[in-house]
Amino acid sequence: MEFFKHNTTINFMAQRKWAAMLSVILFTLSLISLAYYGLNWGLDFTGGTQIQLSYPQAADLVQIHDNLEKAGFPEAVVISYGTSRDVLVSLVPKENEPAMLDEKTRTAMVTKVLEALPGAKMTQVDYIGPTVGQEMASKGLMAIIIALLGTMVYIAFRFDMRFAIGSTVALVHDPIIIVGVFSFFHIEFNLITLAAVLTVIGYSLNDTIVIFDRVRENFRKFRKADALEVMNQSINQTLSRTIMTSALTLTVVLALFFLGGTLLYGFALALIIGIVVGTYSSIYVAGSLTLALGLTRQHLIAVPKEADERP
Repeated sequence: MEFFKHNTTINFMAQRKWAAMLSVILFTLSLISLAYYGLNWGLDFTGGTQIQLSYPQAADLVQIHDNLEKAGFPEAVVISYGTSRDVLVSLVPKENEPAMLDEKTRTAMVTKVLEALPGAKMTQVDYIGPTVGQEMASKGLMAIIIALLGTMVYIAFRFDMRFAIGSTVALVHDPIIIVGVFSFFHIEFNLITLAAVLTVIGYSLNDTIVIFDRVRENFRKFRKADALEVMNQSINQTLSRTIMTSALTLTVVLALFFLGGTLLYGFALALIIGIVVGTYSSIYVAGSLTLALGLTRQHLIAVPKEADERP
């Protein structure tokens, strides 16, 4: 099944200058938002207390949050957990509170929460220290850097250094825009969301490699075509595959977004943004930048050496 035939002749590269301006604007706005607002870090990074509560009937999340705000917990995060009767209350440390609370203080905090929520039955209490989350964040950042360097080396050897630079810029472009959206709208960023960002990097790279591989094949097939024509032809030939893959993946992620509950909201949102931006960047960031760096046939196909027939 194909949405687009192989002989489709859409001139994608004709819009590469406008696309470059759009990417620069989105990337810059994301950096400004991150610098001004920062990220709304979840308990995985800040540390805090999570209290699982159960109600005999469907819980009113708005009323629960109002009661906690009156009890002195204005920053409490209240979400459904499992069923409509189960609630997860997350309490982050206040500005003057230490990250590590002693047992007595935590017990008093839980008691105060239960007093503010009549009818609630506590099922579990978890304390999350910030050390583990910070370690995971640093290791995640290190993993991204190592993956980018490894990707550059691999693509440089398999294709050309111009492809390596184009794909790496696209891989940096995508997660920055994702975290920029989370920063601007103050959406909680936790370890699950970080996992989604790492997933988007792999997804975007796969799409880019498919296009680059077709570019190399078409340079051998169309010997009189220039780099711009080959890039357009390669994108058109892989367009059906790209649309089908992105549409099917997006369908599943949208189901998670609307039906997965509050816990999966950030994860699904990051994937939705990543799929859209990743598909766009494979064409208009990786492909366009490769052409801007001066890609020619000689960079992918070695010129045969003339044999010396002299005696």
